Amino acid sequence: MTTHRLKKALIAALVCAGTFAGAAVAVQANTLDSILEVGKAKNDAARKSQAKIDRLADETRDLLTDYKTVSKQIDGLKVYNARLQSQIDNQLMRIEEIETSIDQTTVIQRQMTPLVIRMIDGLEKFIELDVPFHEEERKRRVAFLRSNLDRSDISVAEKFRQVLEAYKIENEYGRKIDSYKGSLEIDGVDRDGNFFRVGRVALLFQTTDTQTSLAWDADARAWQPLDSGQYRTAIMKGLRIARKEASIDLLNMPVPSPEAL
Repeated sequence: MTTHRLKKALIAALVCAGTFAGAAVAVQANTLDSILEVGKAKNDAARKSQAKIDRLADETRDLLTDYKTVSKQIDGLKVYNARLQSQIDNQLMRIEEIETSIDQTTVIQRQMTPLVIRMIDGLEKFIELDVPFHEEERKRRVAFLRSNLDRSDISVAEKFRQVLEAYKIENEYGRKIDSYKGSLEIDGVDRDGNFFRVGRVALLFQTTDTQTSLAWDADARAWQPLDSGQYRTAIMKGLRIARKEASIDLLNMPVPSPEAL
């Protein structure tokens, strides 16, 4: 009886132990799944974090590249702006100079007109006292300059330029030889012939038949007859040279001797 009870108790104990063991295995399985889930979640979180870090690193690198590019552009703009500022400063100085010149324009115009008049008067007087060559042409030039003085459609600057041009022409006369046809009164009779001018040093006239030759005497302010035998051929040769019909050569001309100082 007692033995039978012991067997039942042992069996019950074994059953309870098996039950506890199964329960323990079930608990351990649940715990392992939980651990694996947690590990997987951490791995997923780590991957997401790494991806975010990589993205931020790429953005940071791009931003750094943009920053360096913009910095270079800023440095270039600083140099460019400094150069522009220098140009602007120079332009401002030029504007001030131009404004000053504009302010003085009226004063200059008032001074220029009397100067132009004096220059025309001086040119006219010079032509009267000069060797009498191309008289009509030179007097017409002076008359033209005087007629322009009262013209309102011509600026003072242009009037001044015209006078300077006339002075330049007069200056060129003294550096060249020249020949032209004309007439001269000889013994009360107008004779046709050729004028030969050597700068302002000599002015000669020879009739068309080459038999009569004269030279202008600046001291006497009159024409003086020349020895035809001595100067006839020289004047003819000089006329051919002036017309570019002969090469340049030495000429025997009646030139006044220089005055002592």
